[in-house]
Amino acid sequence: MSKQLDFTLDTLGPCKIPSPMKISSVVGDNMVDYTSDDQCVLYNIDTVFSQPVDGKTLQRITVAGPRPKIYFNPSHVNAGIVTCGGICPGLNTVIRSIVRCLWYSYGVKRIIGIPNGYPGFLPEYNYAPIPLNPDIVDNIHKMGGTVLGTARGGGDRVEEIADSIERMNLNILFCIGGDGTLRGARDVSKECEKRGLKVSVIGIPKTIDNDINLLQRSFGFETAVAKACEAVSSAHVEAKSVHNGIGLVKLMGRHSGFIACNAAIASAEANFVLIPEVKFDLNGENGFLSHLERRLVSRKHAVIIVAEGAGQDYVHADGKDASGNKKLGDIGAFLKEKIRQYFEEKKIPMTLKYIDPSYIIRTQPADPNDSFYCSLLGAHAVHAAMAGKTNTLVSQLNDRYVYIPIDAAVSRRNYVNPEGHLWRDVLETTQQPASMTER
Repeated sequence: MSKQLDFTLDTLGPCKIPSPMKISSVVGDNMVDYTSDDQCVLYNIDTVFSQPVDGKTLQRITVAGPRPKIYFNPSHVNAGIVTCGGICPGLNTVIRSIVRCLWYSYGVKRIIGIPNGYPGFLPEYNYAPIPLNPDIVDNIHKMGGTVLGTARGGGDRVEEIADSIERMNLNILFCIGGDGTLRGARDVSKECEKRGLKVSVIGIPKTIDNDINLLQRSFGFETAVAKACEAVSSAHVEAKSVHNGIGLVKLMGRHSGFIACNAAIASAEANFVLIPEVKFDLNGENGFLSHLERRLVSRKHAVIIVAEGAGQDYVHADGKDASGNKKLGDIGAFLKEKIRQYFEEKKIPMTLKYIDPSYIIRTQPADPNDSFYCSLLGAHAVHAAMAGKTNTLVSQLNDRYVYIPIDAAVSRRNYVNPEGHLWRDVLETTQQPASMTER
């Protein structure tokens, strides 16, 4: 059995203030209902017919939504929003949703944006907070990037961030970012608790790689896959338009190959997918280059998708970036050169086109599905904060919006399971070998 996770939420205290939202607490009156803290969903819904269901092992996760009573008096609230790390489709949509829900649903009028990520809290940068209201954010969901600006790093300077929260008299802080941002949010929440500050810190998970644990999908992921499919389609056209054409597309995915896998299945035009979770040999009878040659001989074209974190045994990069992530070697450029050398030595003529659409993908505004998702994540983050929850992440799990402790979310990374259905579907779509290693 997998390790039991603790899904108990941290709260600032009991909720005693009636919510200003005009919805119902009565089931069956044909009016929208509040959500109770007693409502939950099961974490692991998988079982087998021969296994009895043991109620003691069923882990429950709190359902997201507005509560009938809240912790904060809306007229006293100062709320802040910060976006951290790399940009991603949907950031502005989340910001807009948070501002509008605070303003219209709860009557919170004092809302600021913290500029340029966690460094926006640090005094040496001297960044001025950005006032926010519904008019300012009205059309930002149509734009890529983040109107607040972003930066990597700074989340480890927890005491200085807490000092700034005290100086700005913030009661609520929404932290939008990936696992590094969320760890920073968790640590800031605990520092505020240590100081006796009643500050709600809520995380909204942002990673284009879809690699945050306990998250059905991260926002921006669907937009990324849609744009990645356009790049794969272009590579396919290039490859089929010449004799022995090869299209090589490098997609995002530092540790997890979800974008590569989903783009391969959705486009149905890739013949090889290389991801961090599945090792491959470059040379040898069962190596990638030999299989590529056989594909080229039989079909006269090939399309390859490689995730940026794949094949790091073959490339090297030293150091870490400002977020503390290990720098990656450029597997795309490496493969491009190795493929060229291989076919040149074999005296097999070929034409290779290399496409790296990473920055084109991540700068896009959210597509309709992601916009829908971002809007609900933002609203549920506000409901959590106003109810006094803290060190809490807004998530979607088993098709329900839920609240989970940040500690549980950052306890591990989400990976493509090489023995799971997604990788099986990739193999069926591409018809690539199940293994490209010498056993």
